[in-house]
Amino acid sequence: MELPKTFETNMRALLGDEYEKYAECLEKPMFHGIRINTMKISVSDFLKINPFHLKAVPWCENGFYYDEKLDKPSKHPYYYAGLYYIQEPSAMTPANVLPVCNHDRILDLCAAPGGKSTELGAKLNGTGLLVSNDISASRAKALLKNIELFGIGNALVISEAPHKLKERFFEYFDKILIDAPCSGEGMFRKSASMITAWSDDKNESFAKLQREIAGYAVDMLKPGGKLVYSTCTFSPMENEQSVEYMLSLDERLSLCEFDRWEEFDGGHPEWGTTKNDDLKKCVRLWPHRLDGEGHFVCLVKKGNEADRQADNERAGSGMLDDGIADSGSMAAYMKGSYKIKASKLPDEITEFFKGFNCAFDFSRMEVSQDKLYYIPECFPEVKGLRILRCGLYVGEIKKKRFEPSQAFAMSLSGDAYKNTVNLSCDDIRVTKYLKGETIEAEGKNGWALVLVDGYSLGWGKLANGILKNKYLPGWRLT
Repeated sequence: MELPKTFETNMRALLGDEYEKYAECLEKPMFHGIRINTMKISVSDFLKINPFHLKAVPWCENGFYYDEKLDKPSKHPYYYAGLYYIQEPSAMTPANVLPVCNHDRILDLCAAPGGKSTELGAKLNGTGLLVSNDISASRAKALLKNIELFGIGNALVISEAPHKLKERFFEYFDKILIDAPCSGEGMFRKSASMITAWSDDKNESFAKLQREIAGYAVDMLKPGGKLVYSTCTFSPMENEQSVEYMLSLDERLSLCEFDRWEEFDGGHPEWGTTKNDDLKKCVRLWPHRLDGEGHFVCLVKKGNEADRQADNERAGSGMLDDGIADSGSMAAYMKGSYKIKASKLPDEITEFFKGFNCAFDFSRMEVSQDKLYYIPECFPEVKGLRILRCGLYVGEIKKKRFEPSQAFAMSLSGDAYKNTVNLSCDDIRVTKYLKGETIEAEGKNGWALVLVDGYSLGWGKLANGILKNKYLPGWRLT
C-alpha cells in the first residue's frame, strides 16, 4: 500500500519505532463486525440462534467479529429482521461510550449512514427522542432506512446544517454525538479511495469544519449534558487540537473518563497546543495495536451536577441521571412542543388496529396527506426543518383502504399482531418473500405480519393460503 509522502512523514513523527508495525498492518485484511440490536434481542438470545462464526469485540458488549470468508450477514434473514447492524469494530466505540439514559433527548449530528444512530436508538429502548441529522440529503436517505430497519420509532430524521439546528435547539439535548467529518486516515485499509483522496491540506480544512460543527453542538447541549466527539483519523490537528478548541468555547466543558480497553491509547497532551493534561482522557485506536481500524474518541461534559439539577428544575422535570423521576415531573419533561393535529381517524385505520394484541395511544397519531404517523411523546416543533421522517411512519390510506408501512412492521414485536406467518430462517419461503415473490402460507385472510423465527420482516396479505407480498420494493433481497 503506497501512502502519501506527507502522511507517511506525519505518521513516523507520531509513532516513532511503532511506524513499521503500523505500515505492516495496512497490508493485512480489515476486520468485519456486526453489532446486535439489543432493542429487539438480547446478546445472549442472539447467540442461541447465531448462524455465524463470531468472536466478541472486547470494547463493545454487543459487538462481534465475523469471518468474511465464511459468513454473509448482509444476505441473512436476520439482517432483514433488523437484529444486527454491520459495522467496522472500531466504529462501534463512540456510541458505546456515550452514556444513554431512558427518556434522554439525543442528537446524532453527522449521522449517516446510521451506525451510531441505530445504537443510540436501541439504547433509548423506545423512550425519549433521537434526532438523527445529516447535512447531505442523499446520505440521509440511507440513514432513514437503517433507523427504520432497526425498528426505531421515536426518531426525527432530518437533513439540516448545524447552525440551523442550533437556532431551534439551544441547550435542548441531554446527549450529543459528533462523529465528525474528517480526513479518514484511520480508514485507509478499509477504502483505497481514502488514500487517493488524501492531500496535504486535508487536515487543516477538516479541522476548520470540525470546530465549526463542535461550536454549534456545544450550544445545543444542556447544562449537565454529555457529548462524544469522534473521528476516524490520526491527525492531532483534527483530534487533540479540535478538542482543545471545543473546550475553549465554554468554561463549563470538561473531559470525562470512561471505561476503556487495555489496548486503547490515551490522548496526547504533547500533540496539542495547550498542554492540557486532561487530554489523556481521550482515546486513540491504532490498527496495529488492536483488531480494528483507526479511531479517536472523547467524552465531554457541560457543567456539573448542580448545573444539571438547575436546568431540570427550570424544565419542571426533576430528572435524575439514571432516568428516574416521579410521574408528575416526568410528564412535564416528556411534554414536547409539537402540536399533533387532532382529528377523527378514518374507519379503515381503526379497523386495521383491531388486529393488534397491544394498545396504541391514538391521541399521538396524526394523518398528513393520507399518511399516518405515530408521534413520540416529547416531539419538538419541526416547522421549517428539512424532514425525512417525523416519528414513526405507520402507513398510508389508499382509496378507502389502509396499507401499513414497512417501517411500522419493523417496529413491532413478533406477538404484537394477531395474524402472523412465522417462518424459520432456513425456509425457502423467507428468501422468496424477501425477493418480493408471492408465497404459500397458512393463516386468516387479510393482513398478516411476516416473521422469521419470531421476528418481524414485513407485511403480506393472505387470501386462501396465498400471501400477496407487501415487502418494500427498495429493501428487497437481490
